[in-house]
Amino acid sequence: MLRRLLYAAALACLAATPALAQVRLKDIVSIEGVRGNQLVGYGLVIGLQGTGDQLRNTPFTQQSLTAMLERMGINVADARVQTRNTAAVIVTATLPPFARQGTPIDVQVSSLGDSRSLNGGTLIVTPLMGADGEVYAVAQGPVVVGSFQAAGQAQSISSGVTTQGRVPGGGLVEREVPVSLRNVDSIRLALRSPDFTTAIRIEEVVNARFGPGSATALDLGTVEVKVPFGLRDRLPMMVAQMEGLTVRPETPARVVVDERTATIVVGAEVRVDPVAITHGNLVIRVTESPVASQPAPFSNGETVVLPRTQVEVDDQRGRKLAVLPRANTLQALVNGLNALGLAPRDLISVLNALKASGALHAELQFI
Repeated sequence: MLRRLLYAAALACLAATPALAQVRLKDIVSIEGVRGNQLVGYGLVIGLQGTGDQLRNTPFTQQSLTAMLERMGINVADARVQTRNTAAVIVTATLPPFARQGTPIDVQVSSLGDSRSLNGGTLIVTPLMGADGEVYAVAQGPVVVGSFQAAGQAQSISSGVTTQGRVPGGGLVEREVPVSLRNVDSIRLALRSPDFTTAIRIEEVVNARFGPGSATALDLGTVEVKVPFGLRDRLPMMVAQMEGLTVRPETPARVVVDERTATIVVGAEVRVDPVAITHGNLVIRVTESPVASQPAPFSNGETVVLPRTQVEVDDQRGRKLAVLPRANTLQALVNGLNALGLAPRDLISVLNALKASGALHAELQFI
């Protein structure tokens, strides 16, 4: 009985919601158990133009270089290696689902020591291991760095991070992760943005395509789909048909704020009640203008520098109250906030105050 009441309430919400964009099912869900796996490894990048690790400061780089050369039959145990063309790196990659042996994957390379730049380097053979300690891929190839750094005696210029880069297609899969979609009774669809309303809508469209009772919304983030007996050996075809179904996802009322860059993103479902707002800043300006005091002519005095400080305070008391009208649409909310004439960082403070007063009907999320 409770499930029927919740289902009826969800249908009522669906009927009252304005029409929004329809999206494909494959863009909002993933199949439970079909996922990538994280890989990590330790390796060396060689061929750097004097921007590698200083071996006296990074003993692990020297140990790795010595061990590599000894495996190649070169004895450097008693030699003092002073090269600056080698850097120790951590190599990371994601093993995609159903990746077969020999499949190329992209790898990320990040400096571990005091290397200044990996530009122009080449990653030598590096095993990539999973969480179980087994080797699943091997990486090697030239490192592509999308940044640069140039320096002279008095000035230097840099763009981006030069101590990390990528090796496109530099990893080769050596071990497969067993995943089978054959002879299963059901599959579960995991919502990327969990929501009860969206789960009910997915249940409806799947049942309309494959028959009543085919899909069941278990919770706000999972929809279980039963596989017909005749399609158990052709499950990829059924999944492909489901991915093409369209559904209208429910968008939460949310305001996302990034204080570092003063970026504000307002969702379409955000609503604001009528409020009166005033916002002022206290500005204190301190200016130093030192002056030189000259001694009188024919005197034995000395020239001294006297400090002169000027302090200005502006509390912006002339700012008046501004009325923010009721905003039932995103455009009305944007127009009302723009009418306040506030900078983005001031607007963040206003949004905090609106949320505390209860006038902002949305989740305020800081990232």
